[in-house]
Amino acid sequence: MKEVIDFEEMMKMQMELWEEHKDKWSPIEAKYGRNFLLWMVEEMGEAISIIKKKGDDAIMNDFNVRKDFLEEMSDVLMYYNDTLLRYKITPSEISSAYIEKHNKNMKRDFNYNKIEE
Repeated sequence: MKEVIDFEEMMKMQMELWEEHKDKWSPIEAKYGRNFLLWMVEEMGEAISIIKKKGDDAIMNDFNVRKDFLEEMSDVLMYYNDTLLRYKITPSEISSAYIEKHNKNMKRDFNYNKIEE
C-alpha cells in the first residue's frame, strides 16, 4: 500500500469495507448520507476530547496520544468518504470542488483576529 493516499483510494477502501459488511450496514444510498455526517461529527468530538484532555503538546510529542488522535482523525475521514459515496460524489467531483474553493479562498481577504491561547 502507498504511503500517501488520495480521495479515490480512500473511497475504494471504504467500498471494500462496505462490501465486507454490506449485509449488516446501510446501503450506499443518499438517504443514509446524513447518518454518516452525524457519525463523522461524533468522531470529531472524540478528536476534540483528546485535544481538551491531553493538550496540543501531547499530540505533538507523545507517541500514544498522537496515535489515538490520528485514529480519531482517520475515523472522521472514513465517515466523510462514506458520505461522499452515499451521495454518489466522485473523487473527481470533490477534487474539483476543493480546488475551486481553494482558488476562491486565495482571492479572499481574511481578516480574523489571531486565536489567543
